[in-house]
Amino acid sequence: MPRAARVRIDNATCVLPDGTRTASVLFERGTILDIDPAPTAEADEVIDATGLHLLPGVIDHHVHFRDPGLTHKEDLHTASLACAKGGVTSFVEMPNTVPPAITQAEIDHKLELASQKSVVNYGFYIAASTDNLDALINAKRVAGIKIFIGSSTGNLYVDDQETLEAIFAKTALPICAHCEDEPTVQANAARLDGGRTVHDHSRIRDHEAAIRCTTRACDLATHHNHRFHVLHVSTAQELDIIKAHAGVVTGEACPHHLWFSIDDYDRLGTRIQMNPAVKNREDVVALWEGLRSGILCAVVTDHAPHTLEEKAQPYPKSPSGLPAIENSLALMLTAMHDGKCTLEQIVHWMCESPATIWDMVGKGRLVPGNDADVILVDLDRRHTVRDAEQVTKCKWSAWDGEELRGQVVRTIVGGVTVFEEGRFNDSHRGSPIRYGYEQA
Repeated sequence: MPRAARVRIDNATCVLPDGTRTASVLFERGTILDIDPAPTAEADEVIDATGLHLLPGVIDHHVHFRDPGLTHKEDLHTASLACAKGGVTSFVEMPNTVPPAITQAEIDHKLELASQKSVVNYGFYIAASTDNLDALINAKRVAGIKIFIGSSTGNLYVDDQETLEAIFAKTALPICAHCEDEPTVQANAARLDGGRTVHDHSRIRDHEAAIRCTTRACDLATHHNHRFHVLHVSTAQELDIIKAHAGVVTGEACPHHLWFSIDDYDRLGTRIQMNPAVKNREDVVALWEGLRSGILCAVVTDHAPHTLEEKAQPYPKSPSGLPAIENSLALMLTAMHDGKCTLEQIVHWMCESPATIWDMVGKGRLVPGNDADVILVDLDRRHTVRDAEQVTKCKWSAWDGEELRGQVVRTIVGGVTVFEEGRFNDSHRGSPIRYGYEQA
């Protein structure tokens, strides 16, 4: 694949900050130089993108790539290839690896691993624990702080009010959290004798568990005026909570909560077992409206792979989580064709907004000076999701057998093509994401 220093993309329909139109884009050595350069502008390579759309690269700021410690499920290399296939040019990975990323040393180790393995750009969160406040205060080269307020084990489960108050009061980085009230979850589990079928998963991790914890976390954020992001919103009621805390709190939706409900358990079983659990069909409708109204501002995957053998264990031994990163953009493009959203909204939710939430430098928009992380998409190309064709190491998808409309045909990271029509440039390595606080 070409590694030209200076590239011009001609005749693409470009989604730009000021509108969508046919334009040419010129970039050199990883940076966008110009939109609509002079026709005489020289380039080492010219890409004719007639019939294709040019978008900023997708940013997925909520993934679990299992590296280090759980690499039989996924690793930073296989996951980054799945990113490239799906048009994701930058990811931010969660800290619940083995060991967990609760120290600067572990963050530095993960950055080094990614520099050796990832074909796309990368970033990481540091996890809050019950006793690492100093590490959170002094953390460097991270997107933000992740708190597991429920759905975790050991010292990553942070529920003590005094500890939470200290984290919100004394740290400066933006915070995100998994919001499920653990006492509510445990009480529901006891009432249901631990659960007998996967249907019980949504009764154990119910609406009340999400609502209580999201309310608590948003109140903390507002009280301390601390930027806070609610991960994987799953209920209609949480939308009202986020709206009431607008200006300090943002929220996201994930494909599994936008596509699946408890009505799908009979068909898909533990493939859609997630934390937070899928909810009612009415919640799915509300989440879409929450995105369109601006209450939710991002669509990310919570890509969390397990092997099919692990998922096939009888509930409740089956683990929660599913892979989605190589299909997320195509799913959203299919939703666009179904009238649920516009292309410009998709670019806002999957490119611009993630860059804004985490103050990423040079990401999320097609403008001169930004990084040359771009994707070419055929909006009308149809393809069927197949387990065996998945790039993710776990080799399955909850959307197996679904026909999608809209497909990435070329992914460019830092000005270098890393994926084109099914072929990968496995020699390229992405770069660490830069954040605004590092420039201050």
